[in-house]
Formats: sequence, structure tokens, C-alpha cells
Amino acid sequence: MNIFETIQYIITTALSTTARFIPNLLGGLVILVIGLILAQIVRKGLSSIFTFLRLQDLFKSTNLFEDTTTVRLWEDVLVEIAAWGTVILFLVPAAEAWGLTKVSDVLNSLLLYLPNVLIAVIIAFVGAILANLAQNVVVNSVESLGQKSSKTFGMLAKYTILFFTGLVVLNQLGVAQDLIRILFTGIIAMLAIAGGLAFGLGGQVHARELLDDVKKHLK
Repeated sequence: MNIFETIQYIITTALSTTARFIPNLLGGLVILVIGLILAQIVRKGLSSIFTFLRLQDLFKSTNLFEDTTTVRLWEDVLVEIAAWGTVILFLVPAAEAWGLTKVSDVLNSLLLYLPNVLIAVIIAFVGAILANLAQNVVVNSVESLGQKSSKTFGMLAKYTILFFTGLVVLNQLGVAQDLIRILFTGIIAMLAIAGGLAFGLGGQVHARELLDDVKKHLK
């Protein structure tokens, strides 16, 4: 085989390979375009649903959030997760059509991980609502102690709930689960020991009086 036949063979092979790949390329592009269109539909549909529900006005009227920007931020996060999940869902078969098996495996793993992210966002949102609700309840309950003290107790209740919510979110995302489990167990044990000591030291006088009464009745 001379050099001209070699060049001809290389060109023919390249053209043949390209001709065979073009249908897969076009098919993958069609799938990806459909995914992008559906993602926009999902984004606009969810945005319309949130606008119809008027959650911003609802939470603002109940004083659970100081402004509507925070609620809008949570809504945008949920919308984007759903939209990008749709894109990835169609990008997987597109990558397979293009012969990108490694990319397809990575996208499949990411697609399976997205529900954890969605649940973590919902947990964080519910935790923020409960934290603000606890703050309002505590502030109104101990208002007789003074404005400064009631705000202090309210902030303590709020950030305590936010802290535990953060632990739950990290656990849901699979971030350092063993460390979070140990930390959570340690905090519960610390609170139990502190509560036991406080009750024991504070109630020892009443316990002694109760025992004295029992002894008197036995005599």
C-alpha cells in the first residue's frame, strides 16, 4: 500500500465514521433540545403555581419571615432544582447517544442524588419556618421578663432549631454522616446531663423535705 492509498484509506474511514456518528449526534441534540424546552416549561409552571399560592404574602402576614425576599429565594431554589433535574434527565440519553458512557454514568449518579438535595431544601425551609415560629412564641411567652430578655430567649430558641436543622440537612446530603451522628448524640447527652444536674441540684431541698415527711409517717 503506497502513501496515496494510505491517505485515501484514512480519509474514507474518517468520512465513514463521521457519517455513522451524525445520526447519533443529531438524535442526541434533539433529545437535549426537548429537555431544555421541558425544563423551561417546568420552571414557568412552578413559578406560576408559587405565584398563585401567594406564599410570600401568607408568610409575611403571619410574621414568620420579615420580608418576602427570603420566601422568594426558597421558591427559586426549588424551581431551579426541578428545572435542572429535567435537563439532566434528558442529558443522560443524549450522552449515551453520543457514546459518552462515562459522562452518562456521572449524570446518572447526579440524577439519583437530586432527590436528596430536594428533600434537604424542603427540610431547611421547614426548619426556618419552625425557627421563626419558635422565636415568636418564646418572645410573646416571656415578654413579662422585659423586651431585651424576651428577644434573647427568642433568638436562642431560633438558632437552636436552625442548628439542629443544619445537622439534619447535612445528614440528608450525606455529608460526614458519622461525625454528625456523634455530634448529635453528644449534644443530646450534654442536655440530658445538664438537665439532670440542674434538676438534682435545684430540687434537692424539696427531695429532702419529701423524705423527711415519709420518715415521719413511718414512725
